[in-house]
Amino acid sequence: MSKLVTIYGGSGFVGRYIAMRMAKAGWRVRVAVRRPNEALFVKPYGVVGQVEPILCNIRDDASVRAALRGADAVVNCVGILNNRGRNKFDAVQHEGAERIARIAAVEGVQRMVHLSAIGADAQSDSDYARSKALGETSVTTYFPNATILRPSVVFGIEDKFFNKFAGMTTFSMVLPLVGGDTKFQPVFVDDVAAAVETSLTGRVPTGVYELGGPEVQTLKELVQFILTEIKRRRLVLNLPFFVGRIMGFGFDMMQTMSMGLIPNNILTRDQVRLLRHDNVVSEGARGLIDLGIKPTPFEAVTPDYLWRFRPSGEFASIKDSAKKLRST
Repeated sequence: MSKLVTIYGGSGFVGRYIAMRMAKAGWRVRVAVRRPNEALFVKPYGVVGQVEPILCNIRDDASVRAALRGADAVVNCVGILNNRGRNKFDAVQHEGAERIARIAAVEGVQRMVHLSAIGADAQSDSDYARSKALGETSVTTYFPNATILRPSVVFGIEDKFFNKFAGMTTFSMVLPLVGGDTKFQPVFVDDVAAAVETSLTGRVPTGVYELGGPEVQTLKELVQFILTEIKRRRLVLNLPFFVGRIMGFGFDMMQTMSMGLIPNNILTRDQVRLLRHDNVVSEGARGLIDLGIKPTPFEAVTPDYLWRFRPSGEFASIKDSAKKLRST
């Protein structure tokens, strides 16, 4: 019988690519999510019955244990960018990760991969970075042979990075940036999924790997690339951090006053704290190359999905060709 892997958060942006790869590799895949009815799109990743979404709340021991029962391997890719309701940074990224590792060890799971993030730091003033670091510590305490993957900002068709900034250009002639000089090393979502797959095979040493693409660019440079790609001209303003803190406070208050009905998907105070630090692979850290994976440049992928933000959308290339014909 083929091996079984439980993927917590397996219907999310990164998780779905992991599920797809593991199914293609012949594994049975159990996708543990809060809303399985909204994760039915993962079922066609494999043959009938190979990929199954199931109900799970990582804040509950019994729920986590039920999702793990009989699994040979486990992947935790649950993460949040903003506190909402009971899903707080500590509850999800620290206590949730600890719960999965602790129960996985008791259930005799053979391998575990935990997705953290570059910049995880227990001493950070960012709740996100601090909870990520505490989650790592808890995972390795209960499951010492776990593999920890720390990606930089992840890009792909469904990403909330390139798509977010491209979308902003359709509403305003001015793009205000907080942390425009902060450096990023975007990593392709399928490269992250490949890193998980490789880690689960046992062909590489366990431990911590930092995942970044082949290019390091500032946030402002990345936004300028987006503008060039979608053929729009906008004024890019690099705002000081104190202005960012004020903006973040306002958006956070809007979410609080609406009791979460209006989520802050724009800029939080915690994100402003994160933007003070570069998000790149540390010098000497093991990375994709050590996992046998050649990093994919973002220029090779993003044009395939950013075209829809061009003024003429899918017809932009046709219009450019027509202009060349008229000029000859």
